[in-house]
Amino acid sequence: MKLDIYQIDAFAAGPFEGNPAAVMPLTDWLDDSVLQQLAEENNLSETAFYTAGLPVDAGPHDPEHPAYHLRWFTPAVEVDLCGHATLATAAQIFEDVHPDADRIQFWTRSGWLHVDRGPDATLVMDFPAEPPAPTAADPRIVAALGIPVRECLKATDLVFVAESEHDIASMAPDFAVISPLKVRGIVVTAASDVEGVDFVSRWFGAAAGVQEDPVTGSAHSQIAPYWADVLGRDSLVGRQLSARGGTVHCEVRGDRVHLSGAYRRYLRGTVEF
Repeated sequence: MKLDIYQIDAFAAGPFEGNPAAVMPLTDWLDDSVLQQLAEENNLSETAFYTAGLPVDAGPHDPEHPAYHLRWFTPAVEVDLCGHATLATAAQIFEDVHPDADRIQFWTRSGWLHVDRGPDATLVMDFPAEPPAPTAADPRIVAALGIPVRECLKATDLVFVAESEHDIASMAPDFAVISPLKVRGIVVTAASDVEGVDFVSRWFGAAAGVQEDPVTGSAHSQIAPYWADVLGRDSLVGRQLSARGGTVHCEVRGDRVHLSGAYRRYLRGTVEF
């Protein structure tokens, strides 16, 4: 079997920045075990698979815009929501399949999502907002992070609010403690010291099977509502402080969050198996 594959860096202002995602268009769905093996072989934070065929349980959508069924796999598991691989998939469809479209719709495990063309060659994703709620901090996890923590919150991920950007940039967590946790991942965030950036973050995976994700769009659907409440404004800029780094522009709109960023295409090839 031969399949097309694209690798696109999402939330990237230049080469070798942002989060690389593999995008693999399919005519029909393969067995889930094969999808998981392909994602493991690609060995990126996420591989996105999509088809033009929608499942029978897909809700109504706007017939004026192209619609696809989209799924995301880490090397270990299928996930319910992924930002950077959604942005990468939309970029590939906009450029290669629907160059005249201004919106792409995706049916996913998180319902309908859409991606619009934004200004200056950016793409804007419409995601569900997930404000994190306060929760008790586990002292063992705090010790594994190795930095002072002001608050602990919980949404899809555990969210720890740190004292400073410097603490987040310099931290070296104990993955032996984090990796076995029964939570998708851990977000550590703090206010930014840099003009033009409101908050910074890093994301460490547990059940998702990813040690550190370069730029995590779905984490921003959790921390953007938090920082919007703290800072008193709905338009925010987040910077993820991984080794590659990446910038996510956030607009909190009630129960939705618009996440936008640039992208860079890296490769196109053929998978044979």
